[in-house]
Amino acid sequence: MSELNRLRDRLRDFAAERDWDQFHSPKNLAMALSAEAGELVENFQWLTEEQSRTPAPETLAAAGEEIADVLLYLVRLADKLGIDPVAAADAKLVANARKYPAEKARGNARKYTDL
Repeated sequence: MSELNRLRDRLRDFAAERDWDQFHSPKNLAMALSAEAGELVENFQWLTEEQSRTPAPETLAAAGEEIADVLLYLVRLADKLGIDPVAAADAKLVANARKYPAEKARGNARKYTDL
């Protein structure tokens, strides 16, 4: 069993023990995921580019907590929708490789339509 599947199963159990499944609609989970992603962004909002690359220990710890929240909501949402997030990510990497061929995209941040 993969670590992601183990986490998915623990989340299922966690929600079931608290009778929270009734609240875990895809809409609610997506909204919670968005809110947690916003909380992650807050950790970097006023940092310079360089500061964001080497955050202070307290910023790093806070970011770690928010990354955990984002991951938990994402895994739960994928589970409720029957989506394998690793397979979806693998497929997206293949699609992105077509959109952003290395010989055209290397060293720039332009959108694929501008390459």
